[in-house]
Amino acid sequence: MQERAKISRQQILRGAADRFEITGYGSTSMNDIVSASRMTKGAVYFHFSSKDDLAQAIIEEQHRISLASFTDVAATGAPALEQVIMVCNEIARQLTSDPVVRAGIRLTLELNATDGQLDPYLSWIRELQRLSEIAQRQGDIRAEITPEAMGRVITSTFMGVQLISNILTRRADLDERVDELFALLLAGVVSDKRRNDIDAIVRTRLDSYAA
Repeated sequence: MQERAKISRQQILRGAADRFEITGYGSTSMNDIVSASRMTKGAVYFHFSSKDDLAQAIIEEQHRISLASFTDVAATGAPALEQVIMVCNEIARQLTSDPVVRAGIRLTLELNATDGQLDPYLSWIRELQRLSEIAQRQGDIRAEITPEAMGRVITSTFMGVQLISNILTRRADLDERVDELFALLLAGVVSDKRRNDIDAIVRTRLDSYAA
């Protein structure tokens, strides 16, 4: 019974994500979600009491998926600067392949305009700041660079890049745009010893990294 309930809940989340991604929070009704999930209304309300409850669950699931990228990347043992690039590219990959991630990002943007969660943004900033601090200790980022600023700037610019990519190409060019972002950013922050490595660092990906 518990396993069936978990499968049903995931099916409802996927159906809701499909609708929220396309029509957004305000234009999506519970009836739309019931239809998209191919579940009964009773089953949907058994798991989620309201549209807001569903939206928050999707944001939490997207946040969990995206934060797991930091753990996966850390397991490579790559230098911290490379980990920054790999994490952002992994989240970009999720945005092009996972409807829950796409819906969660859209809902986070929409609901934060009113009364949404701040934690997804704050967590990304903290994790990127932590990696930037390590990269600085490893001598890959210039000493005068502030890791906290790195965390804020990377989070802000990445979100802007993926948003514009979505508007212009439905994220078909997101990989290229993220590479472009880091080619510009790293030119201003890397230490002299890594300056000749910028092109290689920008191209670093989780699925192809070799220590």
